[in-house]
Parts: sequence; C-alpha cells; structure tokens
Amino acid sequence: MVGGYLAFDLGQWLHLATLQHHQKELQGWVDAHFIQAALAYFLLYVASTALSLPGATLLTLAGSALFGVAWGLLLVSFASTLGACLAFLCARFLLRGWVARRFAKPLAAIDKGLDAQGVHYLLTLRLVPLFPFFLVNLLMGLTRMPLRTYAWVSQLGMLPATLVYVLAGRELAALASTGQVLTPGLIGALCLLGALPWLGRALARRLTALRLARRWGKPRRFDYNLLVIGAGAGGLVTSYIGAQAKARVALIEAAQMGGDCLHHGCVPSKALLRSARVGLELRRVAELGFRADAQCNFAAVMERVQQVISQVAPHDSLERYRALGVECIQGRARLTSPWQVEVGTQRLSARRIVIATGARPRVPAIAGLDKVDYLTSDTLWSLRQPPAHLLILGGGAAGCELAQAFALLGVPVTLIEQAERLLPCEEPDASTLLAEQLGHCGVTLMLGAECLAATQEETGITLTLRQGERRHTITGDRLLLTLGRQPNVEGLGLEALGVALTEQGFIQVDETLTTSLPSVLAVGDVAGPYQLTHAAAHQGSYAALNALFGDLYPLRIDYRAIPHAIYTEPQLARVGLTTMEAAARGVPFERTRFAFAELDRALCDGEPHGFVEVLTVPGSDRLLGATLIGAEAAERIVPFTLALQHGLGLNQILATVHPYPTRMEGNRQVAGLWRRTHTSARLLTLAGRFHRWRRGAPSHPEA
Repeated sequence: MVGGYLAFDLGQWLHLATLQHHQKELQGWVDAHFIQAALAYFLLYVASTALSLPGATLLTLAGSALFGVAWGLLLVSFASTLGACLAFLCARFLLRGWVARRFAKPLAAIDKGLDAQGVHYLLTLRLVPLFPFFLVNLLMGLTRMPLRTYAWVSQLGMLPATLVYVLAGRELAALASTGQVLTPGLIGALCLLGALPWLGRALARRLTALRLARRWGKPRRFDYNLLVIGAGAGGLVTSYIGAQAKARVALIEAAQMGGDCLHHGCVPSKALLRSARVGLELRRVAELGFRADAQCNFAAVMERVQQVISQVAPHDSLERYRALGVECIQGRARLTSPWQVEVGTQRLSARRIVIATGARPRVPAIAGLDKVDYLTSDTLWSLRQPPAHLLILGGGAAGCELAQAFALLGVPVTLIEQAERLLPCEEPDASTLLAEQLGHCGVTLMLGAECLAATQEETGITLTLRQGERRHTITGDRLLLTLGRQPNVEGLGLEALGVALTEQGFIQVDETLTTSLPSVLAVGDVAGPYQLTHAAAHQGSYAALNALFGDLYPLRIDYRAIPHAIYTEPQLARVGLTTMEAAARGVPFERTRFAFAELDRALCDGEPHGFVEVLTVPGSDRLLGATLIGAEAAERIVPFTLALQHGLGLNQILATVHPYPTRMEGNRQVAGLWRRTHTSARLLTLAGRFHRWRRGAPSHPEA
C-alpha cells in the first residue's frame, strides 16, 4: 500500500490547493451519495493513519468541509483512533520482538514507567500537538501497554486537537495553508491542556496533604527536618546523609546502635566463618604439604566473635553519630501523627519521618515449636558449648553459611530444607555444586523435607518430617531456625495512621520509598524488597535525599544492580538476572560460562571448583546478569555490578588489563570466551586468506 501510494503519486492529492480546487465537485458527490462518501472517507482516513502516511491534517480539514462539523468530528475521531490502533499493532507485531532483544534494559524501564503512569504519559502526548501522532502510534506499539488502554486514551486525548481542525475546516476556502490552523496561542493552550493530567495529580497530592493536616493537626513548626526510627544500616545511612546536608536530624533506637547486622547477622556470622575457614584449611594440610593436629576450641571461637563485634561497634556508636551532628535518642518510638513521634514522655515532630526498624527471625507455625528451646540468629551467639548434633531448619543463605561453619568446627549438622534443592532462587548448577561442597564438609542434607512437628524431650529435640510420602523423625540436641526474617511493624502506630502494608507484612513504599503517608518513608528490612545490609544502605541514601529535597525533585531508587552474596566455601554471588528469572520474564538471553578449573590462579590455590557465568542480550555484549561460585566470589562480582550499573559490556571488561595470576582474571576469561563465540567465522576465513597472500603462499587452504 505504501508502494502504491508512491508509485501512483497519490501525494499530489494531499495538498490544500488541490482540495480547495475540487471542493465543489467533492461536495456534490457527498450530497448525492452521503453514506458511500462517508464510508469511503472513513476508510481512507483509517488507511492513511494506519500506514503513517502524510496528509492527516488535510483529511481532517476535509472532514468538516464536506460533511459538516458534527459528522466530520464523529468520522475523524473514530477513524483516527482505529488507524492509530492499527499502526500501534503493526509496530508491536513487526518490531517489538527485535527491539526487546536489542534494547531489553531501557525497554524494561520504559514498560515499568508505563505500567505505573502510562495513562498520564499517553494522554499528555496526545493532547500536546508538538508530538507527531504517527510517532506516538509507532513508539507506543513497542511497549507492553494494553491495546484497550491505548485506544480509549487516544480517543480522548486526540479529541481537542481534532475539534480545532474540524472547526477550521468550515472555513476551508479562506485558508492559505494548514499552518494557519494552529497559532502560537492555540499551541500554548493545548500544551497547557496536556499538562492537566500532571497538574491534576499534583492537586490530588496537595488535597491529600491538606486532608491529613486537618485530620491530624500538622504542626506549624517542627523540631527536626528529619526523624529516623531505627539505627540499623538503613537508619544509620539515612541519618548520616541528612546530617551531612546540614539538616537537623534525630535518630531513635530502642536497642543497640548498629542493628541486627552488627549484633546478630553479618558481622558475627562472618567472624564465625573466618574461624571455620581455618578448619577447612586444616583438613587440607596434607594436600598443601604440612602436618597438623589442631583442635577447635569452640568457646574461644565464640568469644572471638564477640571481640569482633566490639571492634566494629565504634563505627556505629552513639559517640560517632553525635559527633557527625545526629541527635541520638534511646527509646521505643510510636507515630502519633504523620509528623509526630512519641518516645517515652517526649513528643517530637519532624517534616519527614523515616522508618528503619528492620526485621526479626521468622518463626514458623509448627506444632509444638513454641515448647522447644530453639535458637535463632538473635540467640545463637550466646553458645559456648558445641552442640552434640545441630539441626538447622532452612536451606537459604543463612542456613547454608551456619551449617558449613558449625560442621567445619567439628559439630555434626543436619540441614533440613523443604524445597527440592538448596537456594532455590540461585542458578541450579551453582546450588548443586554448593550442596556437594557442604556434604564434603560433613553437613547432612535433607532436601524436600517438610517439618510437621517439634518435640522437646530429655534426649534432645525431635522433629517429625515428611519427605514425599514418607514420614520419619530426627533428633538433635539443638535446633536453629534460619527461615527468613519478619519485618518489625508492630508497636509503631501504623494501623491507627492507615499506613499500608504488603501481603507479606512489609511497609508498602513507592519508587521514592514513600509510604501511603506522604511525610513518612521506610527503608531496609521493614520495607523490602531486599533484606540485605547493602540494599538497606542504598535505600537510606535515597530516603534521606527524598525526605529533605523530594518536594523539589524526587529521586526514584535504582535497583538495577543489587548484588547478592553467600559466604560459604565456595562463595556464591550474583547480580542482575538468573536464567530462571530471565525465562520467567520472557527476556531473551545468551549464556556464557567459564569454569575455574581452567583458571591458573585457581589451580595454584588448589580451588578449581566453580565457574563464572554471564547472561547477555542476544548478539550484544551488554550484561543482563552474572553468577559466580568459587573462592572470593563476593569480591569478584563487583566488576559485573559496576558494568550492569553503568551500562558497560563484556568488551570493556575484556579490554581491561588484569594482573596475572589473580582470581579476578576469571571475569576477563569469560569475556574473552564470549568474544570468541561472537567473532565472525567468515571474517576469520578472509583474514587467513589475507595472511596467506601476504606470505606469497597459494590461496587454497591446504597451503
């Protein structure tokens, strides 16, 4: 159809002078055959719009000139919408697949924005005549916006400009050019109309703020610019950045500064793992050429854990944060209004409040568990005598780390996981390799085992398990729960204020980390989606800036490159998508894997287990994700995190000089492997012929 348009020079009919010259003849045909003429005009308009041909303006003017304002508006309005939908579908079915493969990352970001505010964006594009409508049709077809939404918003959004042209068509004979229709003043009015959806949202937010102020009594003056509840990683970073921005900041903590990471999580577990790693090395002394007979002093190991906590604690102490300009308050906080907090007998007010109360170990509803003296990450560190047999419920990151650590310290460990494999969110090959290594360390794995009941007996703790159709029991003297963490939302007064929670019990936040109350934000484990110290710190920086300057320019938090690390031996780390996540989202990918058995440094260290695997956009070196399992994987994931965050590709990693021999070379090796598989075989053949020609050798390959 496009070819026919060009071949028959149909564009000659799409000029204002031509339409004016033939207006009387066309009017006579319309008067004599109104229905046929209306149908022909409608189909012509649909075809022109669907094929993105020029002439829509002239056709719109002709509509009212030939059929009158009412009929012209009706025909043009529906024909333009139908044609726009056909153009939209052409772009979707012909181009979206290619664009999704080539530009997966930016398209995903656009789709995410359209899911949240697509109606507002499209309505603005339709109302403002500065954006060519045919481009809007084609570009929106590349997104995942539903056709139904696109149709009704387009119908509504194109109506004002259509009415302007239809009204102008009444005076067709007097027009010198189509440019006369849209004067600068009229363009400005339509642009203002295009801003109405956004002005409406701003007005709605303002009305919400006024309603809250009337209901809760907004203070005229505030004690603080920023008030932070919870001194874990998220709260500490939020208050630190607020103080650096010269705001008046208060930090409220009911327990200990530093939160769970310092006292119950990251710091003590990594200190324990360091001692356990010595146990692993002692098992290999003969392999490395030594003789040794060192015995584990369990009490000394646990005392060292406490010493490490004491050494790290000054970094998160009251003294340090007070010196940084943060007012630290001890006590339990409860919100009494969107701007006020009670701490004991004190009532404090702030323009913005950030909730960073963290989470606690999740205790499942298992029959009899409430009568069992179980351990969690909060109580584990008081142990001074090694368990005779430690049962661990939960094969996630914490369960795997602690199971291996205790096993390497000489404690018999049984790790029970309800899923069919450990770490079900990680790459299957990586979790399988880690399971094998745990077995070599002495951990007994019970996979696909559901715990039905727990009983405290004189001989120890007995668990009733179901594996498939089989039921059986297992007994140990201590039970450790590592089944995830539950957000701390109780006692904060959130229900009375109407703060929305998710189905999982987290505080619901938007992309600016704001809750359902505009003056209250939330970060860290209490908000999700990641229960990681570095993710909480990342959120804290955004929360501080949005709390202080969000009225001027809100920042949407960037989750593109949040790395995950499991500190077992070997370590497992990943960033971005896994193959399972990519497949679930329908994201095309290519997979490239390099085994550490081929890495010189891994052979020198006697650590050949593991691999590095990268997912890339098909035909491109741009990263979608990376997974490493091997020695120091948590350190080696950083270059891939950097690349994913800043849009770098494998070619940049390959072009970066790495010292030899290092573990980090594995990253360069996988980039080189990707490059070799994407080098044109035909180009290499031509290069070979060129070099033979340069040697003066015969051109046939046998030479």
